[in-house]
Amino acid sequence: MIFSRHTKGKRGTNLKQQHIETSHETLISSELLDNIAKVQSIFCDAPDLIVRLLVIKQTQSQAALVYLSSVTDSKLINDQILSPLLYVDGGGDSDIGSKISLGKLEEKNTWEEIESAILQGSCLLFIDKHAVASVFNTSDFPKRSIEDTAIESALMGAHIGFTETGSQNIALIRKHIPNRELKIKEFTIGERGRTKISILFLADVVQPELLKELEDRINRIKVDEIINTGVLAEYIEDNPYSPFPQLLITERPDMAALEILEGRIVTVVDKSPSVLIGPTSFISFFKTMDDYGTRWFVASFIRLIRYFAFFVAIFLPSIYISIITFHLEVIPLKLLISIGTSRDRVPFQPFIEAVIMEVTLEMLREAGVRLPTKIGQTVGIVGGIVIGQAAVEAGIVSNIMVIIVSLTAVASFIIPNYDMGAAIRIIRFPMMFVTSVFGFIGLIAGLMVLIGHFISLQSLGTPYGSPIAPLRLSDWKDAFFRFPQWSITKRPESTRAIQQKKADFIDPKGDRK
Repeated sequence: MIFSRHTKGKRGTNLKQQHIETSHETLISSELLDNIAKVQSIFCDAPDLIVRLLVIKQTQSQAALVYLSSVTDSKLINDQILSPLLYVDGGGDSDIGSKISLGKLEEKNTWEEIESAILQGSCLLFIDKHAVASVFNTSDFPKRSIEDTAIESALMGAHIGFTETGSQNIALIRKHIPNRELKIKEFTIGERGRTKISILFLADVVQPELLKELEDRINRIKVDEIINTGVLAEYIEDNPYSPFPQLLITERPDMAALEILEGRIVTVVDKSPSVLIGPTSFISFFKTMDDYGTRWFVASFIRLIRYFAFFVAIFLPSIYISIITFHLEVIPLKLLISIGTSRDRVPFQPFIEAVIMEVTLEMLREAGVRLPTKIGQTVGIVGGIVIGQAAVEAGIVSNIMVIIVSLTAVASFIIPNYDMGAAIRIIRFPMMFVTSVFGFIGLIAGLMVLIGHFISLQSLGTPYGSPIAPLRLSDWKDAFFRFPQWSITKRPESTRAIQQKKADFIDPKGDRK
């Protein structure tokens, strides 16, 4: 027993001593050559690592400038760092930072911080007999210019989209909201690829509980790297098994700014050309910037068309299958004769016929997306015409089924959000199956399941079905219809914003009596 206790105590002492040694090893040395050797050992297989030895003129100290040439601005380093250090006499002043006019100067003393800074494109200055390294922001990663969005095009909105640079995306949002209440909180996620994540919100509008909920979900993420916004959305959404997207992804700065003004939070992921918006509701996925750039009655009509297209894209093939399989009596006689003539040579049941056409359409759609633009358009048009006509002539599918599938495809294209459109295409198949087995009863049962799931969903803890469930009539001014802007004076109740009022009611008649 005594031997066991002695062993335990000795082991505890060794672990404590090992922890002290490990902590000591993470700190940089005051010897310049030791620090250079350490850097070269960390980046042993990095041919773009540059170690420039120099003598600082104003202090006559030995120093080394360390950076990765592939991710730094070499001209900036030469003009703003090397030249002052080599040629500017400080007149007895030992403050290096006072001679270098390069934004913010930081000092790091641990190898973990230094490694991260070098990988982020910073330039580090090691000075002999100093146990800290000066860090200068000289990052110059490859980036593209600001262009129009490829997915969310708008006729009346701005023709500017986000890029893969997080700082540029924040600047685009700041351009729309130049207000001191626009706050930014930054996080760094990833064990291998360090991804900077920034959340933007209006401090005097956003609900603090909502902000804390989002921060907690981001802090719980432990992964190698967040590649893009879609990956982050999967980690923080409420119900990952739902086909419906619970967070809105957009490439438009004006849309992101609009949602911030409504009391929502925008999450910017560095290296991703889109941002994440939450909390959202079902109706958020049917809005576009064109709705706010056209007359209110035109925008309301187009928005109603989108909701109608939503139901057509999900239920039209199912209704056709249930009628042809179980409920022929609801079809007028002349139309029934026409349908029977077109199906005379088709050997398959309506469900199999619909699956063949839907799967073929999905393959053509995917082929059109993956191929180059000009070839993709040709494949989509020619493939649809040729395959559809050949299938009808071969007796594999009927003419009426080609019409049904075409209308369904057009309806799914009307949905402005890609994630919602993809969800509709997925839901369509189980609905087709239940109606092929149970007819209208299966259709009603499937609709009830969808409604129940829709009501139970949440987005960052807020009801996904608002303003339908729970019913909030005040939010209907910008839901299925878009009322005139002068009549929308409050933010949506679903955001639980601190300041509900966002505008004063203005008489559209002006000064006229």
